[in-house]
Amino acid sequence: MAYEFLSRRSFLAATAGLAGPALVSSPLGLVLPAAAATAIAPTQTMRGGANNYRPNAPMVERLGSGFFVRGKVVRAGAGTPLKGLRIQIWAATVLGGEPDPVNHGSVLTRDDGSFELEMAQIVPNFGQPHAHLAYDDGSFETVFLRPVMPSARDTSVSADFVLAPS
Repeated sequence: MAYEFLSRRSFLAATAGLAGPALVSSPLGLVLPAAAATAIAPTQTMRGGANNYRPNAPMVERLGSGFFVRGKVVRAGAGTPLKGLRIQIWAATVLGGEPDPVNHGSVLTRDDGSFELEMAQIVPNFGQPHAHLAYDDGSFETVFLRPVMPSARDTSVSADFVLAPS
């Protein structure tokens, strides 16, 4: 009979997946999954995210076709979806630059906190294909995002917001 020697490290790595989810006690004495005890931290504003921002960009159904900007908005701490919040989106596209009104618009989040805007194909600006997104309605802290796409051939980009009350 052959025995395989396991080091402490390999034993711990092999058994970690078998232990199941960690449990913690709540203040009420309930046993809850450990993930429930971890608060979700708010999203930090990205450098360059506010470039060419326009306060109160109009609500739009679309800004062209063929490219999609998607994401989800949740409350910091609990992670609950936030419905009916205004998200502004703008980018340099085949229709023009970031400052052009044809490339600026706002959408509202759905019941599940998701949002989507179809727009013209994003093109590189300063060498990088990227979008700009903002939450700035006042109920929560303002956040500006600037997700960069891996390739100018991509047909979508995603950016999520975790918002802290203001």
